[in-house]
Amino acid sequence: MKLSLNESGKKWIPTEDPAVIFEDNEVGRMKKEVWDMTEAELDAVLAEYGIPSPSELGVAGTYIQNTPRAEQIEKRRKNDIVFIPIGCTENHGLHNNTGLDTFMCSQIIEGVRRYTKKQGHEVNLAFTPLNYGGHPYHHMGMPGTVIMPEEVVKETLIYTMLGLWDDGYRKIIFINNHGHLWMIESAIQEFCKRYQLPGIFRVIDWHRAVREFFYPVSSELSLETHFIHADEAETSVALLMFADMVNMDYVQDKLGESLLPDGHMDKSVEPFRRPCRWSEGEGHAAIERSATPEGIVGVPSQATARKAKRPIVAILKYLTLLHDQILEAYPAGTVPPVDKISLRTPEELAPFLKEPLSDGWKSVAELPRIGYFERL
Repeated sequence: MKLSLNESGKKWIPTEDPAVIFEDNEVGRMKKEVWDMTEAELDAVLAEYGIPSPSELGVAGTYIQNTPRAEQIEKRRKNDIVFIPIGCTENHGLHNNTGLDTFMCSQIIEGVRRYTKKQGHEVNLAFTPLNYGGHPYHHMGMPGTVIMPEEVVKETLIYTMLGLWDDGYRKIIFINNHGHLWMIESAIQEFCKRYQLPGIFRVIDWHRAVREFFYPVSSELSLETHFIHADEAETSVALLMFADMVNMDYVQDKLGESLLPDGHMDKSVEPFRRPCRWSEGEGHAAIERSATPEGIVGVPSQATARKAKRPIVAILKYLTLLHDQILEAYPAGTVPPVDKISLRTPEELAPFLKEPLSDGWKSVAELPRIGYFERL
């Protein structure tokens, strides 16, 4: 019999919109459930997660850094997954706050924390390591946008991961909402090459993870335009999650300026499956200072909190599913098999995988370097 690597038996779940289909697996079925929800059902899910709620960055007991260490250690012993919000400081128009990207991520994961706490296995949250973030070239020269060098971004993330891993958080998930995804991907790859430590390491561009729900469809709860920047989509999410940081009295609409025929570069959540991501080039569109000095690419005047309900429910449900599946596969204190994901041996790593400060434990500060990066 001839063997084939093609998944010829794969099944798909259609929707009433021919452009939107879901895989017939747990993720796809979850998305289809959210796709079909009524507004009352969406509201019920949002209530389960406590959305909207004030920011918890300064609320004791919610993040690793604002919880008494003894209590945080007990949390980690039950659940060693950590979600880390990644945003930036960026001009999002006169009506929005410049910390919008960060607060989108922190408000989402805070909802997941509240939900998992009720389930008896509260996920850990870490303060964002990037208050400013990296940026694509076309953001250069925009007031309100603070641009950090790419190497600063990467090294900050690498050492954040190293410190968290050393403290027993072996499943590290970055939740991103900003246009520096390639820097985060690079940081994860470099961390793994440099240290070869076992664990689960991921970055999730949250809006791309649930891109189907940013696709305009004929529904009063749907967005009417495609997700780009500081637009109807982002402003709708802000109005739902942290409306007190938005003032629609100052809203402006503005479209970008393409310098090449359309069809090559995709938009933020890649809805058109075009040949290239928006981040895979420059020169095809005018920089922000020239085309959109308002800090907006889109029509935020059309934003409403209602339009953000379905995408927010989708990402809350997805992150919960991901969290639960990781924890089920690798309960707290365990990691994927060392010999399957590292060139180090289980015997070598055994003391580093012990409970921090327990008998025989070793810190990553004592980790011998191996491979191409042993001198770093």
